Amino acid sequence: MVVRPRFLLLVLLLAVAIPLLPTFSYAADSLLRSMHEAGEAKAAITSAPPFAFVSPSGEPQGYLVEVTILALKGMDVPRLSAVLMSWGADIAGLQARHFDLVPGGLLITAARCNAVSFSAPITAQQDALYVPPGNPKRLTGYIQFAQSFDLKLAVVTGSAQEGYAATQGVKSDQLVRVPDIQAGIATVLGGRTNAFAVGQFSVPNPQQKGVEIVVDTTSPVSGIGIAFKEDAGFRDTFNAQLEVLRRSGALKELYAEKYGFPNWDTLATLTKASDVLPGCE
Repeated sequence: MVVRPRFLLLVLLLAVAIPLLPTFSYAADSLLRSMHEAGEAKAAITSAPPFAFVSPSGEPQGYLVEVTILALKGMDVPRLSAVLMSWGADIAGLQARHFDLVPGGLLITAARCNAVSFSAPITAQQDALYVPPGNPKRLTGYIQFAQSFDLKLAVVTGSAQEGYAATQGVKSDQLVRVPDIQAGIATVLGGRTNAFAVGQFSVPNPQQKGVEIVVDTTSPVSGIGIAFKEDAGFRDTFNAQLEVLRRSGALKELYAEKYGFPNWDTLATLTKASDVLPGCE
């Protein structure tokens, strides 16, 4: 995508705004200190365009990556390097300190909040069903799967959608568990499932992929945050940088204009993880 002049101006304004942040002692935070010594932050991402992916040349790209890079630059971390991980392996690698953070599409959930520290949400979304053209089963959400046991629903293994489907009464044997988004779409196209459940912005250009989107308007608003390994001090400093991006307009420029997400007014109200999951501190 072409970077607009207005966005470049916002980045320059951001650079000016950074010194206005409260003074933070870098020496007090071992994670940030190690990033400064290495000259980079090491990240794990899963392939989930447009949120995060690795280009053919090996560079991390996508909305979450761009936000993370801007926040890290405000913390004097000049570079983000990334490795591509499978879904479910990123948190274990983070806990083992194989990398510093996960900007790759993790929804803020209770189970994950017990394992890692989350930044403020940088997306706001509800769950959606990706269905065959014309939506032949007239699906509107999880409710039909809970009422009709002959329906099959694809979910990414270990995803928030897998857990939420269970709480809504969808039986385990109705779920077809897949390793990633591409595999989920393939189950619908191949007739193995009636729908694939994932976040409403997780499948860019769904019609080009042969499916239609149906947002489950009864599902709760959730958010993706950047995950750290119980590094509350680093998280708070990262959140301060996100607030700079929010105040300067750079976050809105990325979210609403460059990437085209339609619900900025909702995201603008989410300034900490507990705004989408009470008790997640």
